[in-house]
Amino acid sequence: MQIAVGEMTFTALTAGPADGPPVLLLHGFPEGARCWERVLVMLADAGLRCVAPDQRGYSLGARPLGVAAYRLDLLVGDAVGMLDALGWARANVVGHDWGAMVGWALAAGHPDRVRSLTAVSVPHPAAFGEALRTDADQQRRSAYLRRFREPEPAAEGPLLADDGAGLRAMFAGSGMTADQVAPLLEGVLAPGALTAALNWYRAMVAADYAQVGPVDVPTTYVWGSDDVAVGRSAATAAADQVRADYLFVELAQTSHWVPEQAPDLLAAAVLERVRG
Repeated sequence: MQIAVGEMTFTALTAGPADGPPVLLLHGFPEGARCWERVLVMLADAGLRCVAPDQRGYSLGARPLGVAAYRLDLLVGDAVGMLDALGWARANVVGHDWGAMVGWALAAGHPDRVRSLTAVSVPHPAAFGEALRTDADQQRRSAYLRRFREPEPAAEGPLLADDGAGLRAMFAGSGMTADQVAPLLEGVLAPGALTAALNWYRAMVAADYAQVGPVDVPTTYVWGSDDVAVGRSAATAAADQVRADYLFVELAQTSHWVPEQAPDLLAAAVLERVRG
């Protein structure tokens, strides 16, 4: 499927009946929409209409040049534009990693468009920011952010060397085999794609994330206890940023890569939130 938003065209995976409850699934770094493949099948079998786009920079037809093209407001604007293009007045939003960050900002800034939010791995920006400021453990876990924000090509080099060995190494501890990881990286290994994906990090401006307010829509936050990027202090603090029904789902012995490692548990959490 292709979704036209302004001058950009996003590729997307779709599944489920056309008249089912709408679900927009937003991926993170360095994966594209294929990270949702197993979750999509389960949600579609349960009667939900699912659309998982390759987001800005990951879709060839939506890969603008320059760091400024990847500011948070533009990423959220893409999601709103997709809802408009799909004819969805409101949708259940599911986001992992960077997709979770977009989901939090979308729900906070456009609550009229979000029926429910299921955020995976990454907590609300305020919770994450506070942990970065005050928690030494989170500061250690987030040290990679400095490397990813280095100007092109400094950040790209170590990740692309040896046919993407640096990218593959990110999935250590996920339990996935090399053959399972390879399809997830096909998109970001295309010419120009990794630079666009890293521009999400380079475009981070503290003020943008500080402006993301509390969320007033029913929300589930799913976090793996073995997540190397997000610690417990940031994860538990997400509750303070939701002013509606809230559920924290902790998955034991689960890494950052929840959609691939625990698709059945994640699908169950999404279904519980959508049906709630």
